Amino acid sequence: MAGIEPVSSDQRTWGGWDFFLLWAGSAVSLAEIWAGGLIVPLGLGVGLWAILVGHLIGNTPLALGGVIGSRWGIPTMVAVRASFGLRGSYLAAGLNAFQLIGWTAVMLILCGGAAEAISKTYGFSNPTLWIILAGAVTTFWALVGSAFWKWLQRLSVVALVLLCGFMTYFMFTQYGWGQLAQIPRQKEFPFMVGMDLVIAMPISWLPLVADYSRFAKSSKSCFWGTWIGYFLVSSWMYLLGLAASLATASPDPSGVVMNLLVHFGWAIPALLIVLFSTFTTTFLDIYSTAVSSLNIFPHLGERKGVLIGGILGTATALLFPTLLNYEHFLLFIGAMFCPLFGVVLVDYFLLRKESLDLEGLYREEGRYWFWKGLNPRALFPWAVGFALYLGFSPLLLDKVLGLKTAFPWALGSSLPSMGAAALIYWLLGRKGR
Repeated sequence: MAGIEPVSSDQRTWGGWDFFLLWAGSAVSLAEIWAGGLIVPLGLGVGLWAILVGHLIGNTPLALGGVIGSRWGIPTMVAVRASFGLRGSYLAAGLNAFQLIGWTAVMLILCGGAAEAISKTYGFSNPTLWIILAGAVTTFWALVGSAFWKWLQRLSVVALVLLCGFMTYFMFTQYGWGQLAQIPRQKEFPFMVGMDLVIAMPISWLPLVADYSRFAKSSKSCFWGTWIGYFLVSSWMYLLGLAASLATASPDPSGVVMNLLVHFGWAIPALLIVLFSTFTTTFLDIYSTAVSSLNIFPHLGERKGVLIGGILGTATALLFPTLLNYEHFLLFIGAMFCPLFGVVLVDYFLLRKESLDLEGLYREEGRYWFWKGLNPRALFPWAVGFALYLGFSPLLLDKVLGLKTAFPWALGSSLPSMGAAALIYWLLGRKGR
């Protein structure tokens, strides 16, 4: 187990194909299919554009964040110390652990519901058992470590992609592309709001991407393996969710797709997709919950952190078994992490020119201590970016806070938030130097 110390060169054994499969596996997910159903008001044609452009935008900072880990062998939250300070990174790590426990619960709830619906065809009904089983297996998957992940991913992701190919065939055989394309778009739903719901998904992985890229042989193969693997498969899952919701007007597109497989006599393959897509995605959430926690509590221990993360995620799924306001969850993730990584990426690639004091990242009163462990020059643009995201997001302001946005919807939230935080930090950084 690697903890949060820099990974030694002999442990960096992952190539581009390994990262392609890792992030393809993270994207084969019921949550991604579900998220595709959120942009159904855009219709098929415009929705497809939102999916492609949103992933093009969101995937690039995701893969760039992985470059930092692959270059220095450090996890994401240690990399955040360079811009926010050692103690400043605690806030980011705490937020990340919180969202990852939430993601674990979301994935287990979706898994439990889908597995329950399929198993009912065989006369078995126990959704609680499915959630506990999925939580236990996923926690074990996170525990086995990086040496085994690449082989587990190779076997399971290749099988999942083949099964999802048949799933897609059944989907568009039952509901033709032409039929779906004729369903009109709802004009009152802005294109950029839909794109924010797409961008938020790769951005949600950005706070943990270096937890895995630190095992890379080279930064180039890591970048392209991450970018291509996630772009292709996540776009595919979003499209499936969009098509399923358009065809049936169902708020649960993942259930529609699974029921379609059952209808064609593929109940067992459907159950395998449900279970293994949960394993290949959710172990990342559980493992990185531990890594983010270690950034704050280094003496916790990685195995103990993984066990705690798995137990908390599973318990949350059992205590709150219904999914409410999933789109708000996605948008709040974007509001937190778009501006944060606007700061981190500008700091590393533009201001520091890809150089770090590796020892200083782990030393109090060192180079990255700033002011009492915090860097106000990073916290200020982060706060501005967060406020801008809220101000530009009608779904968050109108439906969550009951306020009317004062800004034009055409701009969306992700780009203004990340761009403003990056620009302010760059200006403050140049002045400081």
